[in-house]
This record gives sequence, structure tokens and C-alpha cells, in this order.
Amino acid sequence: MLKKAVFPVLVLLLLFLFSIPSMGQPGYIGVKTCKMCHKGEKKGNVFEIWSESKHANSSQALVEKGEQNNPDCLICHTTGFGKGGFNPEAGELKLETVECEACHGPGSDYKKMTVMKDSEAAKTAGLRMPDEEFCKTCHNPNSPNFEEFDFAKAWAEIKHEIPE
Repeated sequence: MLKKAVFPVLVLLLLFLFSIPSMGQPGYIGVKTCKMCHKGEKKGNVFEIWSESKHANSSQALVEKGEQNNPDCLICHTTGFGKGGFNPEAGELKLETVECEACHGPGSDYKKMTVMKDSEAAKTAGLRMPDEEFCKTCHNPNSPNFEEFDFAKAWAEIKHEIPE
């Protein structure tokens, strides 16, 4: 008797849990989506600065060394590898470089203009403003090609800010 009463409740609970979109985990949207609002002089040339950076060509460095399938390298040379982002088994090249979301976090929850216009709302929705400590999660002595990391110098090379 108890078994019959519990089963419908469990079914309803499972249906509810699986109907919640992404269970609070934001998804990756890719540089093409970010580019729509972060391109051009009025927007601080954010996309252009990124596209000329080493980050934009990070996967090429792996190809040149034959390490394009090495998970230890992919975690820093791609966007979101192992976290719902770059997936070489998917057969596509989406997120294959260090794109916006590698540093700023998955953008599905903060990509809307209404959210991005309010910096606190964007941060609440997952926008990360990386600092030296965050950069050192990849730029550190664990990298086989590590060279001393000078955050101030590196930031000067990739600095991108949206004008007021």
C-alpha cells in the first residue's frame, strides 16, 4: 500500500527536477555571440584586441607541438574543456581557443543586453572579471612551457575595456 502511494510522488519529483533548465549551470555561447556586442571602436575594440592576441590562436600552439588531444593542455588552451565547453569528440571546433568565456565564465546567463548594462547584475549572472590569481590558474609553473608570468605586462597586451 505504501509503495503505491510513494511511487507517484517520486515520479512527480523526478519530473520536476528534470524540468529545471540546466540546474543553475550556465552554458557556453561562444565568441561569435560575444562579438555581436563587443566589436568596433565604440565598444573599445574588445573583439579586435582578443582576435589579435595569443589567446585567439591558443589551439594552434598545441597543433604545432602535436598536443592537440592532450587533456592536460586542452584545459588551458581551449574554452571550458571538461566543463561543458570544448569537446574534441563532438567533431566541431567550437570553443577551440581561449575565447571570452575562458576568462569571463560561461555567458548564457549574462549575455542579454539588459543584464550586461548592469555590471552587478552581470556579475550575479556569472560574469567573471579575472584578476592575476585567476590568470595564474593557467599561467603557472605547471605548464611545460612556462616562462615567468608578469601579470602587469600580460594585461597591458590584452587589456580590453568598454568605454564609458
